[in-house]
Amino acid sequence: MTKQAQNRHFKQYLHLSNPIHFLAVGLGSGLSPIIPGTMGSLMAIPLWLLFYQLPVALYWVLIVVAFAFGCFLCQKTSDDTHTHDSGHIVWDEFIGMWITLFFIPHLSWLWIMIAFVAFRFFDMLKPWPIRWFDKKVAGGFGIMIDDVIAAIFSSLVVWGLRFIL
Repeated sequence: MTKQAQNRHFKQYLHLSNPIHFLAVGLGSGLSPIIPGTMGSLMAIPLWLLFYQLPVALYWVLIVVAFAFGCFLCQKTSDDTHTHDSGHIVWDEFIGMWITLFFIPHLSWLWIMIAFVAFRFFDMLKPWPIRWFDKKVAGGFGIMIDDVIAAIFSSLVVWGLRFIL
């Protein structure tokens, strides 16, 4: 099936009135006709600004809960739309960005942009082992885990750059 046919198929079965689908497509950001993953990553930033000041332990509890919930969201939406890891499902980008943004040294647009670029770089390029997880791990967990690994790589870049910049 061509990419265009997959997109039509996905949208045919997607119901934005279903809160699970709405969250899985990143509040609609993943439905962008161009670079939906990037749009989902951008949408993650204003949401992150709502909770970035949480105590560290609570921040990570939120990430773990959002990851587990994301496994369910992504699996359910994939099942309902009869697709596997559609590019329109971007909840995984939310989690990846939230992990990466945790490691910025202070709140500034420069550091947010650095985190964004680093995460998009690893999420799009998918160097080993990210690509392996993307190809070999199925289901909602598979959709989510490659973005978490991309976030780990991008977090290391952000953490390292804090000493250079």
